[in-house]
Amino acid sequence: MVSLDDAVIARIRKGGKDFEILVDPDTAYLYKRGELTDVSKILAAEEVFENASAGDRASDSDLMSAFKTTNVLEVSSIILKEGDISLTKEQRKRIIEEKRRAVVTFISQNGINPQTMTPHPPQRIEIAMDEAKVHIDPSKSLDELVNITMKAIRPLIPIRFEEVDVAVKIPAVYAPRAYGDVMNFGKMLKSEWQNDGSLIAVVKIPAGMQTDFYSLLNHLTKGEAETKLLRKDN
Repeated sequence: MVSLDDAVIARIRKGGKDFEILVDPDTAYLYKRGELTDVSKILAAEEVFENASAGDRASDSDLMSAFKTTNVLEVSSIILKEGDISLTKEQRKRIIEEKRRAVVTFISQNGINPQTMTPHPPQRIEIAMDEAKVHIDPSKSLDELVNITMKAIRPLIPIRFEEVDVAVKIPAVYAPRAYGDVMNFGKMLKSEWQNDGSLIAVVKIPAGMQTDFYSLLNHLTKGEAETKLLRKDN
């Protein structure tokens, strides 16, 4: 259970009354985003309050009227999913910074400049976000923030999300060990083992991750892999 000293208040107003629980801010947001399922690990106290700061507990009749249950974990789940989570200034700043980094990483890995078909460096994404004055709402999911950010920066830089198909030939001496890493990097569209033991494959990957993919291949094959970017008209 979470320490009371580190807990913050999650609250909801329902049926004309306020209901509050004490939660860990980090895991509470993971639960809100669907990344955690065990409510008991989030709570600092298995109680639902009318006023958590004063220690005033909510009555069973009020819980039943508002939530149709008096089960603390069930009520807490509703509060976490539908209510608001209070944060200290430091906690809010840290979460915003973490989400901003996640947005930049996602866009730089999945987005490309359609004029050159090359990825945008993370620094370019960050500069565009600053120019567009993108606001990172800590309560929003990564998908929501990415959509908001893309809409904001498109007028400033040419960018779109795209996947590319890369044909790969891996020499026989490296193919068996490299196969799993190559398959896990993207979506394997085609793979054929040649009579000499080499592997020919076509892998679909986010366009912005081409450099990472080629680096992986060079590492796995000591630079002996052959690659070809397949254009849409191929």
